[in-house]
Amino acid sequence: MNKVVLVGRLTRDPEVRYSQGENATAVARYTLAVDRRFKRDNEPTADFIPCVVFGRSGEFAEKYFRQGMRVSISGRIQTGSYTNKDGVKVYTTEVIVEEQEFAESKAESEANRGSFHQAAPSPSPSVDAGDGFMNIPDGIDEELPFN
Repeated sequence: MNKVVLVGRLTRDPEVRYSQGENATAVARYTLAVDRRFKRDNEPTADFIPCVVFGRSGEFAEKYFRQGMRVSISGRIQTGSYTNKDGVKVYTTEVIVEEQEFAESKAESEANRGSFHQAAPSPSPSVDAGDGFMNIPDGIDEELPFN
């Protein structure tokens, strides 16, 4: 079984390109800095894992993921090789992302951003500061798919 689950921070904004042809597909690439559990000589260390995500998920990454953001992904490891322009064989390892999601709240993301650039503000539902839950308007019970 080839399955990987990672939680880390984006080293930069995702880079998105589109495939050629009639049905162009988004191909997003980003790198996750994943802290190692054990540190060498009490120094923090991280692995930098290249990730690739396709289609709508790639478009989602382009729209919402930003440098420094903590995300969780799952997918599979894929290895490959190619010969570069100098005739040298280059080996590659990357994670093909099947699922991705935010791994921190919006407030944590903004607090951790520090020197990272600011993204355009996005509309958010009103949240009660006391408990962190979204306020649901009265009378919405009829629209819920469950009771």
